[in-house]
Amino acid sequence: MDSRRPPLTPACRTLPEYVRHWAEATPDRRAFTFVEYPAPHSRGVHRTLTWRRLDLRVRALAARLAEEAEPGARVALSCPQGTEYVTGFLAALAAGMVAVPLYPPGLPGHADRLSGVLADALPAAVVTTSRVREEVREFCARAVGDGGGPKARTRIVCADEVPDDDARGWRPVDPDAGATAYLQYTSGSTRAPAGVEITHANVVANARQGLSAYGVDTHPVTFVGWLPLYHDMGLVLSVAAPVVRGALTVLMDPAAFLNEPVRWLRLLGAHPRAMSAAPNFAYDYCVGAVSDGQKADLRLDGVAALINGSEPVRPGTADRFHAAFADQGLPATAHCPSYGLAEATVFVSAARPGEPLGRFALDRDALAAGKALPARPDDPRAVLLAGCGSPAGQRVRIADPVTRAVLSEGEVGEIWVQGPNVGRGYWNRREESERVFGAGFAGASDAPCGRWLRTGDLGALLDGQLIVTGRLKDLVIVDGRNHYPQDLEATAQEAHAALRRDRLAAFAVPGATGERVVVVAEHIRTVSLAELDVRAVVRAVRGAVSGRHGLRLADVVLVPPGTVARTSSGKVSRALTRARYLDGAYARGGDAAHGDPSAGTPPADASAGTTSRAAG
Repeated sequence: MDSRRPPLTPACRTLPEYVRHWAEATPDRRAFTFVEYPAPHSRGVHRTLTWRRLDLRVRALAARLAEEAEPGARVALSCPQGTEYVTGFLAALAAGMVAVPLYPPGLPGHADRLSGVLADALPAAVVTTSRVREEVREFCARAVGDGGGPKARTRIVCADEVPDDDARGWRPVDPDAGATAYLQYTSGSTRAPAGVEITHANVVANARQGLSAYGVDTHPVTFVGWLPLYHDMGLVLSVAAPVVRGALTVLMDPAAFLNEPVRWLRLLGAHPRAMSAAPNFAYDYCVGAVSDGQKADLRLDGVAALINGSEPVRPGTADRFHAAFADQGLPATAHCPSYGLAEATVFVSAARPGEPLGRFALDRDALAAGKALPARPDDPRAVLLAGCGSPAGQRVRIADPVTRAVLSEGEVGEIWVQGPNVGRGYWNRREESERVFGAGFAGASDAPCGRWLRTGDLGALLDGQLIVTGRLKDLVIVDGRNHYPQDLEATAQEAHAALRRDRLAAFAVPGATGERVVVVAEHIRTVSLAELDVRAVVRAVRGAVSGRHGLRLADVVLVPPGTVARTSSGKVSRALTRARYLDGAYARGGDAAHGDPSAGTPPADASAGTTSRAAG
């Protein structure tokens, strides 16, 4: 039944309208399947909602929410990954409320962010499940009750306890397409999280843009994902896009992937024309963690597209992943580097499935000076980047971030975006919203008109593709030269086998004569800090960075696995790692080892840990 092509996608205004359409047109077709892994060696327990069942659960939960809050009120989602998360999100939209995709309080290392978001959004109700109800209730009482008025104002609704009968006689609210559907809080990789107001029209437009970019509007696919649903890409790729298309989504918990990455690959192989997304680290993780024995029963020849939305996407990641699984039939053209951000709902540009990977070898010195000039791929000083394709139903320009002038092809500047998917602005942040979402070009009379989104990302247009080079706020400037932190990190992690891939942060700190650069890096799990020759690791990192970038590091800090700060979406948070470093956190607590500081001078408030040691 599910191998048949679904009917043509209709033109609905909201996601709940699409749910009702598919419930009427294909009621018995599978809509969402959540795969649980109750034991370490479990092959997975599948729990499925058909479109008819999904529509019933959405209406029942929406009716319950209507009893707890008024249309327009915020409804936080604090559910574990699963079908209850999907129904809770769609029910909030169906009830005319504003969903706030979040996570349960137990997510390690993110309690402060969750508390801050709840205090900012002030939800009238929180949707969760009976399994984590008390934990959610206690957390919300502290986060919202202290800053948002009476604690009783935040109602707790357990999605799995709402009976089907609540759907009887209930009619969905018909919100305006321009009304806010949900607040997508930014990951906080460079600043405090802010809630982007995504309208119903925004999310429908972006889902359609993504479907078109990846060829899903003309060919049936199965969406397979483990990305968390509170994250912009997880929400749009695993919920919005399949709801618009009427396609099946197969979900698993991120922890299930991290515990056994082959589970993701098995689900990809088990479904025809599977489509999924993951950051750089996940592809490299699969390469190192999936054994030859586990590969034996994998068939990946049916994979349609693997989206990589990292910043930036590294060609080597795609090459290693394909080399590792080519014998399992993985198509060489399945990897699709993409670019997006929460302020644009998520998708901005994408490489198309079936096309060769866009590879760009750029001169590092020219790139530091703002020019994307070609270099020989075998040049050790070349920067290797993957192209993120062309815009998906929107306009992209490169602007000088200071003068706001339009830059020509090959010039590096800030990426600006204009399209129907760009959000309304930040919740309760009028001035910042106007600055970020209301930008305008200056200068020549032929400059693009209208309001543009300033992404804060740096990039260039080259050969018809968008090249993303890094974050404007993360840029390291030493002695007048620009250095991209992810470039420094890539060099550092290749310098010694004891360093974990994609688990290190490079950033600038104030020094006596200007900015100095620090690298905080996690060591691999198979050794302890006491077993490492720390000075040898530090020398290797310093030498590699000096030789390739002409840069002397002020400090190199080795820390245990899990110590480098991460955002809620799993990216390394350079800003938070830097703040912890300046606060002396790596000198005071936990195991940490600093290299010999003779190559540079770390800041005074962090210098207490500049000798190699392991603290208790």
